[in-house]
Amino acid sequence: MTANTPAASAPMIPREALFGNPTKAGGQISPDGKWISWLAPSNGVLNVWMAPADDLDDAKVMTKASDRPIRQYFWAPDSQSLLYIQDKGGDENFLLYGVNVETGVETTLTDFENTRVQLVGGSDRIKDKILVGLNNRDPQYHDVHMLDLNTGELTMLIENESYAGFVADDNLDVRLALRPNAEGGMDFFRVSGNEVEEEPFGRTELEDSLTTSPAGFTTDGKTLYWLDSRGRNTAALIAMDVETGEKRVIAQDERADIGGSISDQETGEIEAYSVNYLKNEWTALDPEIGEALKFLEANLEGEFGISSRTEDDTKWIVGNDPVVAPAKSYLFDREAGTLTQLYVTRPELEGAPLQPMHALELKSRDGLTLPSYLTLPPGSDSDGDGKPDAAVPMVLLVHGGPWARDGYGYNGYHQWLANRGYAVLSVNYRGSTGFGKDFINASNLQWSKTMHDDLIDATRWAIDEGIAIEDKVAIMGGSYGGYATLVGLTYTPDTFACGVDIVGPSNLETLLSTIPPYWAPIISQFHERMGNPETPEGKQLLIDASPLYKADEIIRPLLIGQGANDPRVNQAESDQIVAAMKEKGIPVTYVLYPDEGHGFAKPANNIAFNAVTENFLATCLGGRAEPIRDTVKQSTAEIVEGADFVQGLSAAIE
Repeated sequence: MTANTPAASAPMIPREALFGNPTKAGGQISPDGKWISWLAPSNGVLNVWMAPADDLDDAKVMTKASDRPIRQYFWAPDSQSLLYIQDKGGDENFLLYGVNVETGVETTLTDFENTRVQLVGGSDRIKDKILVGLNNRDPQYHDVHMLDLNTGELTMLIENESYAGFVADDNLDVRLALRPNAEGGMDFFRVSGNEVEEEPFGRTELEDSLTTSPAGFTTDGKTLYWLDSRGRNTAALIAMDVETGEKRVIAQDERADIGGSISDQETGEIEAYSVNYLKNEWTALDPEIGEALKFLEANLEGEFGISSRTEDDTKWIVGNDPVVAPAKSYLFDREAGTLTQLYVTRPELEGAPLQPMHALELKSRDGLTLPSYLTLPPGSDSDGDGKPDAAVPMVLLVHGGPWARDGYGYNGYHQWLANRGYAVLSVNYRGSTGFGKDFINASNLQWSKTMHDDLIDATRWAIDEGIAIEDKVAIMGGSYGGYATLVGLTYTPDTFACGVDIVGPSNLETLLSTIPPYWAPIISQFHERMGNPETPEGKQLLIDASPLYKADEIIRPLLIGQGANDPRVNQAESDQIVAAMKEKGIPVTYVLYPDEGHGFAKPANNIAFNAVTENFLATCLGGRAEPIRDTVKQSTAEIVEGADFVQGLSAAIE
């Protein structure tokens, strides 16, 4: 189906170009500056590659992933090995692997079953060791171990019976322990000689629990940095004298929390910080860092970020996001004042009709400001004012979390859906992080209530402003965004033309009863923010906010995608609502992936689901779509229900 919309004259961007493997991504420079590494396909699967910094053509693949892509890796502090984490089938039991740079020999550094590794600390001085947390003894708690990166020897330092996390200094001494308290906040304890003091020296309650945390020590261990919202709304950057406890505010912003920072490689003192309200903005505290940031701003279009630095801080790997062009990566030589392009992440998108993203401030019905982002179809906005010449179909794309946020920049989903003829609106609804604690806490016990009202208010704004066609708005999202989709189709059944739920929970009671064991230490926060199933009132709140119990209200088409190994939102969450809809004779399309977890990591699986999605949306909203072709057959997708409700799906799986 091809709609007669402004986008119809723009070239169709292939799904493969948007969601297939990047050509290169994740560039890093080794601490000693001798090597540059990146992620790139090897036999169709993302692996870690490496080349001498002065001869990138002499590249070799260092890892041997043949099934699931490697998505996170980093350099050992001594530059002797590359480290990466990997799970099995999306179960999120990530283990740590090391590859020796000289020999190419790979070692499983945390060789345990049903174990998830956490990085507790690294050092610029003790370069051959790191601190890791392992929950192999007790799945709920991560014990702290010293890991020798070159011998693989693990030494337990702290046996953990109750703590949610630890903070170490540059000597790899554990200095702080964090333990959840009954109020839904965190107690902070000093640690000395791997012994945790009995009494906390500080604490948060629920209201500050997502906006206050220790942010690391200076190299000499005398200053502890905090991101801290206690006594204020947004999280400020604060330096605390460890000996006296005296605090001083380094930076704060009324609009948003302090976000990223740049620290001196030798002293650990913070030299610059960022604030991300609608867009990311850097402020330098150190003149030389200020000059470097000015140079990057002057020489790069759009957004940029520093992804890697040498230990002498002379060379940086800088990622550049022009928004309307594919991302690029550069080597910035600070001494020479040169910026050398390393690669384009997705060169097949060069020259594609990528669309600008418009940052907006919308208002909720009760007066909250909702930072939001809008992308319009190509050819629909002739004067570039962020409003189409005529209303178009729209997809409300809801972020997961809910304690996360949408941001400004290139977004593959925005570009894909806009290219198919839809306006795409992403809203930071109450509960989204980064905008201060008041904005987060406005969502407490408001699942399906005012959190959903924010999405409805944004949709109503788009219709009233002539951006969206009233009866052609879809709701779509993953995780909490999938839950919001189910809420949209059950609690406000007439608002949306259809919905796409990706790994979203349908029953908040069963969601909370099946969370991963290592989330148990922070379960009180879930109870305080969602509803406590152990009290009659809390249990009723969860029932009242669960779309499963209103499945018979659904009157619009629904597409569900689920990973069978999802440890956060179990397959039962999707199975339950599909069964309830079938029992009532309500049509639903259900796609299950036996080798995926919370989202679809394998490009073939992601492309297959997006092929089904865009044809589902074309069926319901009238946009355009690439045919499904053999994408489903090339994936592990199982069409459990409803192939007939998506154009071309039945034919594609015959």
